Amino acid sequence: MLFLCDKMPQILRVWTVCLSLSINVVFAGKMKIVEEPNTFGLNNPFVAQGSRLQAKVSPSPVSGPQHLHRLAGKCFSLTESLYKYEFCPFHNITQHEQSFRWNAYSGILGVWQEWEIVNNTFTGMWMRDGDTCGTRNRETKVILVCSTSSKLSQVSEPSTCVYSLTFETPLVCHPHSLLVYPTLSEKLQEEWDEAEQAHYEGLITEQGYNNLLRDIFGDAGLLKSQKVKVNEPEAAVDTEKHSSLQKCTEDYQKQSEEIKRLRDLLTQHNIPFATKPNEEKGTVSVTVKDQRLRGDNGLFDQL
Repeated sequence: MLFLCDKMPQILRVWTVCLSLSINVVFAGKMKIVEEPNTFGLNNPFVAQGSRLQAKVSPSPVSGPQHLHRLAGKCFSLTESLYKYEFCPFHNITQHEQSFRWNAYSGILGVWQEWEIVNNTFTGMWMRDGDTCGTRNRETKVILVCSTSSKLSQVSEPSTCVYSLTFETPLVCHPHSLLVYPTLSEKLQEEWDEAEQAHYEGLITEQGYNNLLRDIFGDAGLLKSQKVKVNEPEAAVDTEKHSSLQKCTEDYQKQSEEIKRLRDLLTQHNIPFATKPNEEKGTVSVTVKDQRLRGDNGLFDQL
């Protein structure tokens, strides 16, 4: 009996350890395994900076219709097949492979850069300069569609490394919600009006008109692409003709002075010459009898 009393503390310790291990095993079998990636790229502030996705460029400033600016700072997710997409308007688009593979893809499909504009209408948002894909960078065009709620509805890849994303939102349901002209400043609206009038009157070509519009959209911050500046509108044709005529007159004056200088030089050195009017061109031709004047040596040797 004394022997059992002496061993009781050791028996209790062994029994406690065994019970603890049994409890851990039971609860371990019920633990939920996280199936999603532990990072949402640029949009997860709780992930260490070293673990986040790194964008190649910074997003452009928020632009376009004022009522769409409220989307800035929000993110919308969609899971299709094995991929989860996250769209943050005016920021970026990321893709995360929902897989247990050790090298499951998680990357950036594009960073907000500029609008696509067709016929005075915003037709899409371009997210460019995403992760490297072969010899190019991934990019995504976001198409805005009217709906009762804001959500991602579809993602596709029409061509390699170029994605198409459909974003539904009630913010674009009004017929005028995506017009470009109302978003411009008064000054840029006046420039557009002037370009439109010049195009209507035939003073500039279609290409010249489009170049002027691209400049206006660039000044408004709607396009990030390098602007194409035209030197002068085609309406200034008369001014260009005047400049050409003035230049021709100046050249003629210089030539006349040079002819007079040469004639004086020939006279100074007693070199005979003859002049006769040219009836067709109305100019004076000089015939020099000393053939040495075809080069410089003959004249310079006498100086």
